[in-house]
Amino acid sequence: MRKLLIFITALATLALAGCSTFDAVPNALGKAPIIYHPTIQQGNVVRQDQVNQLQPGMNKRQVKFLLGTPMLSDVFHANRWDYAYTIGEGSTPDEISRVTVFFENDRLVRITGDIRPQPPEERVEPKKEILVTVPDWEPGRKSIWRRSLSAVGLDPIDD
Repeated sequence: MRKLLIFITALATLALAGCSTFDAVPNALGKAPIIYHPTIQQGNVVRQDQVNQLQPGMNKRQVKFLLGTPMLSDVFHANRWDYAYTIGEGSTPDEISRVTVFFENDRLVRITGDIRPQPPEERVEPKKEILVTVPDWEPGRKSIWRRSLSAVGLDPIDD
């Protein structure tokens, strides 16, 4: 009986240890074309035109209006706001961008990261919005059934 208990314990230990080191099945399933990997966006989308609008001396409210609420605000460094953005399929990001703004006396003094303000001569004018006019809705022609009901005086209420 004792040998059987030792054998079962050893077999269970080997089976459980094998699960943690055997990565072929999860890797094969992860690369299979039938598995859907959604595109995941995380963080603040900070564009070049937003960063170009930042000016030294802006207060925190103005910066928050332009860039949004910071993704990371450190309790120990209240004068530093970090804006991080990642996008990618599944758990592997394809694109990572960071922008960090620094304040002194609640005024913007420095911007670091992947996106920095461009000189005025290099800036591209934003595209103007295109205004599209849509004609008013005109009711279509009534069917034979509706025309016959209205001729008799039983016209249903139109929406």
